[in-house]
Parts: sequence; C-alpha cells; structure tokens
Amino acid sequence: MKLFFSIILLVITADQVTKKLAVNMLRDGDRSISIIPNLFSLTYAENRGVAFGVEFAPPAVLLLLTALITAAVVFYVINAKIRKPLFLLPFGLIVGGGIGNMIDRVSIGHVTDFLYFDLYHGYIFGTWVSLWPIFNVADSAITTGACMLILFYNRLFPDATPKEKNNAG
Repeated sequence: MKLFFSIILLVITADQVTKKLAVNMLRDGDRSISIIPNLFSLTYAENRGVAFGVEFAPPAVLLLLTALITAAVVFYVINAKIRKPLFLLPFGLIVGGGIGNMIDRVSIGHVTDFLYFDLYHGYIFGTWVSLWPIFNVADSAITTGACMLILFYNRLFPDATPKEKNNAG
C-alpha cells in the first residue's frame, strides 16, 4: 500500500507544482509559450468542466461525483488485497489525478490546464474545431492509469477473463 499512496502523493505534488508554475508564468502575461513550433506549447486555460471542457453538471455536483469516484477507487484498492505494482500503479495514477483536479475545483473554482498539442485546428464541416484539448499533469495521470487498466486487464484480473470450454464430446 505504500506504493499506492506514494504514487498518489507524487501525482498530486507534480500536478500542483506544475499548475502553480503555469499560473505564474502564463496567466497574466503571454498566455502561450511555444515549445515545439506548430506542435506543442504551454498554453494557459481555465476549465470548469470535465474532459474536453464539457460542462455536464453544476460545479458542486461535479465535485461530489469526483470525490465519490475517488473514494470508491481507494476503497476498492484497499479491499482488493492485491499488492502487485502493476495493480497499484494505474489506480494510484487515477486517484492522484482525481485529487489533483479536485484541489483546483475546491480552491479556485476551476481546473488549471496548460499542456497543448496542436495536432489540428481549423474548420470541419463549417465548424471551428481544435482536435486536442489543453490538459494538465492530473489529466495525464488519469488517462495513463485508465489506459494501463485496459492494456493489462487480463494480467490484472485473470479470473475475469473468459475461459475456453472443452466441447469435445
């Protein structure tokens, strides 16, 4: 469990430190610094919604849902009794990312985003779109953890994998 809680603390710390740097360096001045021209920049944004900036619920409801999901994941990991790093790592990333964004919602009323990959922006069928949202370290941790759960599902949950039946008769 030490690994699980260490990952959570590492993600929260990295997330909050980088967000503070983004606020200090980007919010009041030039809101974007190009790192790799036409591909990657540090771009300040305030997100009151969830993924891709979608606002599907009032802030209090969003905060409550995030808190419940985070608590449920922690409860599950503690009660699962599985202590393999491959099990603890993705859940630690997800919980740390969830708490990192929750800290923003509680303390400043929105999530600070600042990482931007400019993969495509322009018109599609007459509508202006930006293909990739601006995101942060917490979002990256949540996404990485979720991808790990998908990629390693059979190794993490071998009993849930359907077994082939021997139909020889």
